[in-house]
Amino acid sequence: MAVNTFNPSRALRLQKTAFLPALVLAAMFGLAGCETTNTTDAVIRIDKAQGSEENIASLTAVINANPRDPEGYNVRGSAYGRAGQFRPALNDFNTALQINPRFFQAYANRALVYRNMGQQAQAIADYNAALQINPSYDVAYIGRGNVYRMAGQDNQAFNDFDKAIQLGTTDGRAYHNRGLIYQKRNQQDKAIDDFSKAISLAPNSAEPYNGRGISYIALNDDDNAFADFNHAIELNGNIAESWANQALVYERRGDKAKAARSYRHAIGLDPKYQPARDGLARVGVAPAG
Repeated sequence: MAVNTFNPSRALRLQKTAFLPALVLAAMFGLAGCETTNTTDAVIRIDKAQGSEENIASLTAVINANPRDPEGYNVRGSAYGRAGQFRPALNDFNTALQINPRFFQAYANRALVYRNMGQQAQAIADYNAALQINPSYDVAYIGRGNVYRMAGQDNQAFNDFDKAIQLGTTDGRAYHNRGLIYQKRNQQDKAIDDFSKAISLAPNSAEPYNGRGISYIALNDDDNAFADFNHAIELNGNIAESWANQALVYERRGDKAKAARSYRHAIGLDPKYQPARDGLARVGVAPAG
């Protein structure tokens, strides 16, 4: 679900693998109160290969060939960002914006790096700048909405996700994130509709299946919840929350042995994941450590 943040007509001159998504569906799910909650806001999935000497050298060659092209800096900054090298990323986005102060995609990319650095105020300022230049830029609404949501400012977040959807975004994260807020408001039917739309736009993402499953649990529809949690595991078996969610259904069905096995699997993936540790204790097994 990566979002290109440059002029597609010029993409062939740049390495596509270097692009930084404007935000990443990295919501991780808990079980408390039948509400999906983020345990982390890891908005950039780190890929060290993006910052390899070979990749950076290739992107630098593009810049050296046309040092006044802001897109080259934007792409190299994206590569640095995805590699977790945030300071060089900021330097490149700053240069891109010095060359073209109306480069709204670079503002959104820099905002994402600021988010990963914990500098949320700067991220908001950059998303605002991007939207001032291009009020129809759905990526910036989704990114800013996530900052608001993580800060507990649900109304502002909802408005941003809703605006992106009104603009016709095809980014499933807008629907997924709005669904999380509907879920928190206990508007489970609307949440399910949004998670379902997110799934239709990104069928290989495990997170909206987890989200929809939690809303099904809230409606006591364990069968549909179980199907969603199992599908999330099929898509990505390395998410502790999916296994803990599956375990919850086993627990609700009274199958403590299978619940314990799934809770243990979740803890094996993330030893600090408290919902799994709590669940294991509920079914009468003390978590190791």
